[in-house]
Amino acid sequence: MKKQSILANKFGGLGLAVLTRKLMGTLEYQAAYYDRAVDPVDPEFRGPAIFVFWHEYIPTLFYLRGHCNIAMLISRHQDAQWLSEAARHMGFTTIHGSTQRGGSRALRELLRKSRRMNLAITPDGPRGPRRRLAPGAVYLSSKLRIPLVAVGLGYDRPWRFPTWDRFAVPKPFSRVRGIASPLIQIPPALNRDQVEWYRRRVERLLNRLTQEAECWAEAGTRKVQQVPLRRQGARHCQFRGYAPTVQFPQYTAAASCVMPQLDQA
Repeated sequence: MKKQSILANKFGGLGLAVLTRKLMGTLEYQAAYYDRAVDPVDPEFRGPAIFVFWHEYIPTLFYLRGHCNIAMLISRHQDAQWLSEAARHMGFTTIHGSTQRGGSRALRELLRKSRRMNLAITPDGPRGPRRRLAPGAVYLSSKLRIPLVAVGLGYDRPWRFPTWDRFAVPKPFSRVRGIASPLIQIPPALNRDQVEWYRRRVERLLNRLTQEAECWAEAGTRKVQQVPLRRQGARHCQFRGYAPTVQFPQYTAAASCVMPQLDQA
């Protein structure tokens, strides 16, 4: 029975990866950046970084940034086994666990991987609540001294599953839009109240970017600094040490100045 389960997971993951490539390959991608150097395929990128985005938009990262030195944190739930296998086929290293449940083991593995890899976390997974950022991503950034990048994603009126995250499936040949924050440096050695302070602000930022990306995708308008996104992999990715990072309080203060530059033309 166990062997059958392993085979089912492997074939299920492979099928999921093939379907993801086929569907996501039909879509039209555009992105807006506050700093293009946060993208691991940009020549100016310095790593590592921790990319955070909502669970419902996993297929976008799967398709666009496989083979980019990214380790993805995936839960140990049975229904995550297909996802883990699919991630492997799409070019990601996977770490099983969470930053809360069984967190010490996952934290040690994340620390080891972060020495030569970027990290990706869906901070509302694996069970929600939807679009509520768990403190683990902020704690991890502070503990490992690795900056966060918040990535807001949106599809043009996608189909949605009746799941806790309202998982989004884009319609073939529709629009996908992404907006990435600058690097967000979380200070080290935070106490519980400070972690919660940063958690609320990163959650607010990620929701703001996601809502803007969704509205942009649905409207089909242009942004001043939009650039096409393409699927790029290993030969495009750089990993050459840290770039200067933005302290989060400075970023929030500057956001009102930076944000209009990304508004539609």
